[in-house]
Amino acid sequence: MPRAPLFRRTRSLLALSVSALTLAAGCGMLSWEGSQSAPVMPGPLKRAKVTVGVLPIVDAAAVHMAIKKGYFKAEGLEVELKNLAGGAAAIPGMANGELQFAFGNYVSFFAAQSKKVLDITLIADGYQARPHVFMIVAARGSGIARPQDLAGKKIAINTKNNIVELTTRATLEAAGVDMKTVTFVEVPFPDMRTGLERKNFDAAFMVEPFITQAERLAGVTAVADPASGPTNEIPIAGWAASAKFTKENPRTVAAFQRAIVKGQRDCANRTDVEDLVTAYANVERQTASLLHLGTWPLTLEPARLQRVADLMKTYGVLTGPLDVKAMIYTAPSS
Repeated sequence: MPRAPLFRRTRSLLALSVSALTLAAGCGMLSWEGSQSAPVMPGPLKRAKVTVGVLPIVDAAAVHMAIKKGYFKAEGLEVELKNLAGGAAAIPGMANGELQFAFGNYVSFFAAQSKKVLDITLIADGYQARPHVFMIVAARGSGIARPQDLAGKKIAINTKNNIVELTTRATLEAAGVDMKTVTFVEVPFPDMRTGLERKNFDAAFMVEPFITQAERLAGVTAVADPASGPTNEIPIAGWAASAKFTKENPRTVAAFQRAIVKGQRDCANRTDVEDLVTAYANVERQTASLLHLGTWPLTLEPARLQRVADLMKTYGVLTGPLDVKAMIYTAPSS
C-alpha cells in the first residue's frame, strides 16, 4: 500500500505562517535560554561505548570536531559513528537500541514524537540555516531558473516527510507553485549531481558540501533558496536520544552533551570545519574553502524550535500542537 503523504496543503494558513515565522526569525535569535552543558555528575558511566547516527554532510561537523579534539574521550566515552540517509532513519535505530544518539532533522523528530512512534529527548541543538546552506538546483540549460518553473516537475530530496520536503513546500508555495503538480523522489544527497546529469529528475534539493561541488563541477543553476523567506534561519537539526535511554543512562547523556556542545562551539572556527569536511565528507580543499556554512548553536532554545513544529502543523504534518519545550533535555543536578 502506498505511504500516505504527511504533508497536506493548507494554503489558507500560509500567509499567517509566513508572517509569524518572519517575525520569529527577527526576535529572540540571540537568546541563550534552554539547555546548557550538563554539570559533571560523580560516578562511573553506566554505558561508555555509544553508537551515534550521523549524515555525511557539513551540518554534522560538531561530532567530528568533538572526536578530533578528544572531548568524548575526556568524558570517558567511546563513540562509533554510523552514516544514515536522513534523520528519519535514526528513529528506528534509537527505538531498537542500535543507536544511542543521533543527529537528525527536527521535522522527523517532532513527527515521531507527535505520532508516539518514539519518545525522544533533544540533547543539543545541531545546525541552523543561513542563506545558501540549502539550495534547489537544476541542470544548466534545463530551462528551470526560478521557483515558478518547478510547477509540474520532479524534485529529488534525500528522504520524504522531513525538513527538506517541508522547507521546499513552504518556499514553492510562497512563490505561487501548485504543489499538487510537483513530484518528490528520494535520492541520497551524494547521488543527486549524477542524477541531474542523467536527467533522472528535473531539480534537486542539495545541502553542503554537495551544493558547492555541483556548482564547481556540473555548473548547476540555483533555482530557489529554501533557507530564505518563511524559513529564514530556521533550525534544521539537532542531537537526540530516546527518552528511555536518557532516563536509564543519565551520566552517559550528560557526558555526551558536554562533549557535543564543545564540538558545536569549536565549529565557529571555519578553518577547523574545512579541515574536518575534507576528511569525513571527502571534499577537496578548494571546494571546502567555498562552502556556505550555517551556524552551530550552543543551546536548545524552545522558541526557535517551536517555529519548526508550528510550520509542520500548518502543512498537516502535525494534526495538533506540539510543545517542543517538553522534549528538551534537562540535566539532573546530581
